[in-house]
Amino acid sequence: MNQQDRASAVLAALTVAFAALTAAFGLNLWGHTPPLPPIPLVESWVTNTATVRTNYADLIRMKADLSDFDCYGCHEKKKPPVLKFDADHNIVVPEEHKDIVMGHGRHNRNNVCYNCHDESNLELVQTRDGRELKLSESTPLCGSCHGPTLRDWEAGVHGRTSGYWDRALGPIDRKPCVSCHNPHAPRFPSRTPAPGPHPLRALTRPMVAEERSH
Repeated sequence: MNQQDRASAVLAALTVAFAALTAAFGLNLWGHTPPLPPIPLVESWVTNTATVRTNYADLIRMKADLSDFDCYGCHEKKKPPVLKFDADHNIVVPEEHKDIVMGHGRHNRNNVCYNCHDESNLELVQTRDGRELKLSESTPLCGSCHGPTLRDWEAGVHGRTSGYWDRALGPIDRKPCVSCHNPHAPRFPSRTPAPGPHPLRALTRPMVAEERSH
């Protein structure tokens, strides 16, 4: 076989090979590429930047209706309301405040109104060391009992802080305790965890722990 015949044979073989590959791809002999797993939807609270509660200071700034906070619209000034307790020494919430669920502390040890509210001035709250604070300045009240949590809050590792890391660019906004915690029942309710990161690629086999770490 001369050189020209060998070249023709090679070209013919390549033509057959490419034709076979074309047919294989057309018939999808190697199967489909595994589809990407669907991206799970997240609940609205995951991306919502609002706090779970609106605190009193925010209501003032919003010029909202503050009639629910007008204690002396019903109570008599300079006359502390009388607290009532049941046989187990649990406070009996008056009918007028039936929306309040008392659950501050374990074993009902802090379910007494005057542990926080100033009985001589219902428009104020009082700390353990006797300081009087406005309702809109309640965070030091919480911190007078929850010192470690207050220090975490001041450091920005507890609660919600927004604004500027670089203080030269602008201020920060550190939400007070009552923007998240109900002061009468502060235990934060559990929530469904948000879904994990989406891989954005097909997974043909389960990932092992070592691969996840990379």
